[in-house]
Amino acid sequence: MQAVSSTLSGNIRVILIDNPPVNATSQAVRAGLLQAMEQAGADGATQAIVIACAGATFVAGADIKEFGKPPVDPHLSDVIHAIESSDKPVVAAIHGLALGGGLELALGCHYRVVDAQARLGLPESTLGIIPGAGGIPRLLRLAGVEKALDMAAGGKPIDAVQALEAGVADALAQEDVRGAAMAYAQRLLEQGRGARRTRELPAPACDPATFDAARDRFRASHRGQLAPQACVDVAARSVSADFDAAVTYGRERFRELVASPQARALRHAFFAERVATKPAGLPMEEAKPVRKAGVVGAGTMGTGIAMCFLNAGIPVVLVEQNEKVLASSVETIGKTYRNDVAKGRITADTQRARGEALMPTLQYESLHDCDLVVEAVFEDMGVKQQVLASIEENLRLDALIATNTSFLDIDALAAGLRRPENVVGMHFFSPAHIMKLLENVRGKRSAPRALATAQALGKRLGKVAVMVGVSDGFVGNRMLARRTRECYFMLEEGALPEQVDRVLCEFGFPMGQFQLNDLAGLDVAWRNRQSRLDRLSEREVACNILDEIVAAGRLGQKTGAGFYTYDAQRRRSVDPAISELIVRNAERRGIARRVISDEEILERCLYSMINEGARILEEGVASRPEDIDTIWLNGYGFPRFRGGPMFHADQIGAARICERIRHYASHAGAQYWTPAPLLLAQARDGGAFHGR
Repeated sequence: MQAVSSTLSGNIRVILIDNPPVNATSQAVRAGLLQAMEQAGADGATQAIVIACAGATFVAGADIKEFGKPPVDPHLSDVIHAIESSDKPVVAAIHGLALGGGLELALGCHYRVVDAQARLGLPESTLGIIPGAGGIPRLLRLAGVEKALDMAAGGKPIDAVQALEAGVADALAQEDVRGAAMAYAQRLLEQGRGARRTRELPAPACDPATFDAARDRFRASHRGQLAPQACVDVAARSVSADFDAAVTYGRERFRELVASPQARALRHAFFAERVATKPAGLPMEEAKPVRKAGVVGAGTMGTGIAMCFLNAGIPVVLVEQNEKVLASSVETIGKTYRNDVAKGRITADTQRARGEALMPTLQYESLHDCDLVVEAVFEDMGVKQQVLASIEENLRLDALIATNTSFLDIDALAAGLRRPENVVGMHFFSPAHIMKLLENVRGKRSAPRALATAQALGKRLGKVAVMVGVSDGFVGNRMLARRTRECYFMLEEGALPEQVDRVLCEFGFPMGQFQLNDLAGLDVAWRNRQSRLDRLSEREVACNILDEIVAAGRLGQKTGAGFYTYDAQRRRSVDPAISELIVRNAERRGIARRVISDEEILERCLYSMINEGARILEEGVASRPEDIDTIWLNGYGFPRFRGGPMFHADQIGAARICERIRHYASHAGAQYWTPAPLLLAQARDGGAFHGR
């Protein structure tokens, strides 16, 4: 099958790209387009050209098979130049997605007819690169500097209506976009309108201060990332230099970035997510459809999980024993959807449909026709076992039960049930209706059908679903617990919360350890600590800074004080009282405080996590290092431009990490700092988590 074909219809030649699944700009597509344009130019019967795509979308980006490989001629910029140079008008017929090189291709056409449901964007910066085929110089000539920067540096796509308003689209089509583009081309001919080359349009006048402000904005919103800043540089060059010079400069910056560590990390993150969401050996054909779901527990997590189902069009039975809690949950759900309507996120009809799909009840019996029920009650083994038994008693024999535990043993929870093969873990992250990550947990007796259903359901809910094994904290929380331990130990030894948090933020995390604790609520962290005291070491039990802060009534942002104090707008400030509390705590326990460097803070935070990640892989709790990276990128704020903890470990090298682990063992003891066998083997053999 040809990737590009050409058909003459009257005096309009349709060049059709057919490169499933997303019509990526592969070498075959680029070569085919160039050849088709040459033929169209030489054909006297062809008076206008329409470039369209088969399948569900216009060109949705580059060919991922070519990522990281040397470019192969013809380059996309050469193809676009040939299209734009045509003496015959060229109309792009855009449906589905026009992203990256796909939008650059469309911008090189003389006119654009866009399906009303289409979306257009330049998301290259999310992969650590920039548009390399003149996308920014062309886009700002059509849409202006601000819109071009939002789309390129910010990576924000726009819909068809926005494209029309911005001048990127020339007309909208409600249906049959290819036919509409042909009709548009015919009208151009009838009106005597020929080629309108984007490169010949004047660049908009722009105050240099606009670019300085944009750099500051993206420095804050995309902290530490190089590509957004490069996009601003190219935009600035596009208004101060001629078009060809701007395109050449953009191509130079593209080449510079494509080989950068950030681009490698972001490409890894892209591919890792694709791998991690497809568990090896799982029979996805056995997944059962979930037509109706139940949620037991209407607290914060249960409310968010119920909205996950409602958002996906799945009716929900919400069971809660406390009538006031149930009423509060229903009000929260209603308020959320009312706000969504007010902000234009959903329609009033969608709001009404979701409200009608929610069935709040105090009765377990109402779960009788659910295909799957998620238990989301208090994190206590006895309470959860009792609730799970009540759920099972009221379900069909083939219905599935998912527990939303964050730490507890799925096998122990399922042990007392009659049908443990129907039980899986579905660990949602708070707020559940917003956070992308879902850790699906396979128990020893979980049936393949149940696991496949959970994984398929995660995709339907719009989650990044990763399958993990049973372990204390599974993958994400187990690694976080090691970092948390070191953060509290460093408070004892000489650090203060603001230093630890600053170091983590400078590395790229959206917030530090103690900011995160304050946001979630210190009472939550304290209850978690109390539930695990019997599993903690003597030093961990004795490290009671959190206990003292909670005892003082400081529960975080919700009380206006935790590790920090907060004003009415929840703006954070350092509180000397906390510094004094930490120093007194160390004195009382006979700990001599010392100066702790930023380097030590970062190493102890990262290497404790990486070492635990290696153990998780050894034990088979995670099947692949990509699983760990995906979990941390999507659920814990690990900076995407660093690729994830296991990818980042490969950049440091196992030998260096083992050396530093031994160094910290000499201070804190082998109980906390012993290199995992997998890391030792890598250090010995020159290996890596992701290969060399």
